[in-house]
Amino acid sequence: MNYLYPIIKADYLQRSRSYAFLITLAVTIYAAWSFVPTPDANYTTFTMAGYRGVYNSAWVGHVSAMMSTLILSLCGFFLVNSGIKKDIETEVGLIIATTPISNFGYLLSKLLSNLLVLLTISGFALLVAILMFFVRSHGYPFQLSDFLLPYFLMVVPAMFLVSGLAILAEVFLGRKSILQYLIYILLFGGIMSNVNNNNENQVEVITDAFGLRTVVNSVKNKVNTDFNEHIEKISLGYTIHSRNDYKTFVWEGVSWTGFYLFSRMLWMGFILSMVYLSSFFFHRFDFKQAMKKERKKEEETASTGTIATRTIFHKSALPAIIPAYGIFPFFKTELLLMIRKDSKWLWAINIGLWIATLFVPLTFACSFLLPVLLFLQVSRISDLSTKEKTNRIHYFTYASYKPLQRMLPAQIIAGFSLLLILALPVICRLLLASNYMVMLQVINGSLFIILLSTCLGIISGSKKLFEILFFALTYIVFQGIPQMHYLGALAFENYAGMMGIILMINILLLICSFVIRKHQTRNL
Repeated sequence: MNYLYPIIKADYLQRSRSYAFLITLAVTIYAAWSFVPTPDANYTTFTMAGYRGVYNSAWVGHVSAMMSTLILSLCGFFLVNSGIKKDIETEVGLIIATTPISNFGYLLSKLLSNLLVLLTISGFALLVAILMFFVRSHGYPFQLSDFLLPYFLMVVPAMFLVSGLAILAEVFLGRKSILQYLIYILLFGGIMSNVNNNNENQVEVITDAFGLRTVVNSVKNKVNTDFNEHIEKISLGYTIHSRNDYKTFVWEGVSWTGFYLFSRMLWMGFILSMVYLSSFFFHRFDFKQAMKKERKKEEETASTGTIATRTIFHKSALPAIIPAYGIFPFFKTELLLMIRKDSKWLWAINIGLWIATLFVPLTFACSFLLPVLLFLQVSRISDLSTKEKTNRIHYFTYASYKPLQRMLPAQIIAGFSLLLILALPVICRLLLASNYMVMLQVINGSLFIILLSTCLGIISGSKKLFEILFFALTYIVFQGIPQMHYLGALAFENYAGMMGIILMINILLLICSFVIRKHQTRNL
């Protein structure tokens, strides 16, 4: 246990000093400010049909805690699920493997460092929530317990759960990042789909992984009792609407029970036991099997290698040197790198979805299948502009012939071409249906994703920030908000305004990418 603290401290400091963490923290603070909208705002975060709680301590504290749980559970996994991978890439794991620390001790240190990162972000969200009470509330007393208890009983256990799931994903799925994302998305969707369950027995409390259902049912019971309603569903998350003539009610918060606290401790104990179980399968940075495979491969190619070494000294056997100063070789290389990345089974899923977009209803293809298909490419396009630094060859690439005119444009064009090929069935169907504005928005949105990946990768030097934001964008699309659909929605009318905004963002991202990369190439 003496080795835990240094690992936790080093890992936490390394993550908290990254651009991805700082930008995520800034976005979280801004989001926390919007958790409690103004009375005349055109959106809500905790939506009931025609009803809204008054902004007393209980309402502001509980709603902020629930939204923090939702947002950080949604995006936090993508922020912290690369701790072990980072040790492998930096070869720190080889040093750790020689120390007396046990597998469980190492995994526990990673879990706690993940938890500290997420709790740091949620702590700032708590401070913003307290500030919002004094900004939004009028005439209601401030009760600190109405803010601290929901955060300690909902946010902290949820962040512990997310931190543990990130460890399990890395241990059992290794470098299959897209599979980690898909499984977590399905798990998250399954947990959130059961939030509106009206049953309040002990089994339902235990099965509520994030602990949100107790608060939701308490609010529903309050409204149904006071106004003789039969509301069965409450929407948690950003919902845009036009009406703001709500009936208000006073809600005094949840009466926390000992069984609810026991259920949170049970989930934390469960995830801790799963991490302990995973320690028996942890590779402990032992790559002997990989070395044996590599040695076997070398032996198989030994005969051809000896022939090659004999002919390498004969000038006539070498290919002719043909100078190529255009961007096409870079474009071809970048496109092949993306196509050959990840396993073949993922391409089978991509091809299946690509074919499905030809036959499903056009609205379903635009609103659901195409965003899913593009998100499945997140691991291919997230490192468009970061793989040079990741593989430590940026000293050579930045010093190459005209990197700004050749390499960076080739990366953007290759990524954009890949997304256009995947969106081609939808684009053709929109063209045949004379939906020209939606078609142009699909092209515009695809370019936006590539430029966002390029710009964020250049700024942060990591692909993590883009993965978080891309997942958040995809989640917003699935919420059915047409104003936030970056690919365009058939039910939305103001396409010109949306296209103009995204086009301006694309121009800014493009300029920012070239300006920062120019600075980087000149200041190695």
